[in-house]
Amino acid sequence: MAEEDVICPKCGVTVPAENIVCPSCHSLLVDPSLAAAVAPTEPSVPSPATSGASPAPMDEPPPRRTAPPRSARAGTTEGPNPFAAELARRLTRLNQWAEGVQALGVQLPRLPAWAEESARTASNPEPWAEVVRGIERIAQKRVVGAFEEWEKRTKARLTRLEAYAVDSRLERDQIEDALHSARTGDIAQALSSFQQVDRVVTLKERHLDQAREELERVIALLHDMQALGIEPPQDSTEVADDLESELRAGKLAALKQQIRAIRLQAVTRLKAGLPQYISEYGDYLLSERAHGVATELEAIELARGAREFFRGRPEDGIRRLRGLQQRHGMPPNRPGSRSMLSP
Repeated sequence: MAEEDVICPKCGVTVPAENIVCPSCHSLLVDPSLAAAVAPTEPSVPSPATSGASPAPMDEPPPRRTAPPRSARAGTTEGPNPFAAELARRLTRLNQWAEGVQALGVQLPRLPAWAEESARTASNPEPWAEVVRGIERIAQKRVVGAFEEWEKRTKARLTRLEAYAVDSRLERDQIEDALHSARTGDIAQALSSFQQVDRVVTLKERHLDQAREELERVIALLHDMQALGIEPPQDSTEVADDLESELRAGKLAALKQQIRAIRLQAVTRLKAGLPQYISEYGDYLLSERAHGVATELEAIELARGAREFFRGRPEDGIRRLRGLQQRHGMPPNRPGSRSMLSP
């Protein structure tokens, strides 16, 4: 090494004396006369030119230290969060509750869409699970209240059915089971019982209402026949009492057979007597028209009534003819007639 060269006290590289800054580590070089007195702050690295040892290989960089996984830093194990599946199950169940109780007329609280998405994708969904559990408690309370109101309404419907001798003991037991399930948190079972009871009660009511409607229609047909001066096959008052008794006894099959028989007898008599009535009423309208009374609308109504009857709708046809008679009167030669020309 030449005397004018100096050794960098920072990295140990031989540097010409005229250099002020080390070209290797860019450290400020001391005066050569003071180089022996300068103590380096870090161990110097011997120069390959001055050291007898082999130079260290530089092609392999020192190993880098990597940060541990986030799960390890947080003290948790790898794999899915154990609360995620439970949270998804609770959210699905809550949505099913909300859809199922719509028939009961109650609205349940639900997580907004954005909150539900956040809960499903959260790395730690346990706080969201607690929110869902709180919503479940509120929802269950509302469901129980809705079932209690449904119980009152349905028992009133059953009381009406029982007045017509319709057995409803099974439905009453199922109502109690549904209410018990709702109170214990088994909303799915409660909704299943509710649907079963509501379907059966509705079906029984439909059969009863149909029988009631058929009864009233045949009695109205007999009354209309009598009002038009056509003798019914049976006295309408007595028939009404007999049919009502059958209905109250719950004998719906026998009742329908009896109604069909009475209706057939009535239609047979109407087919024999109605053409004469229509002809007489048509003459009556022509007579009034000859006296200056406008009867165009009445003639149209007479034709409509006759058409309804002969097209197989006797109740509707006779009801039109009776309405015409009530508004315009009866032909003069009919019992109880009231002509528009009468004083």
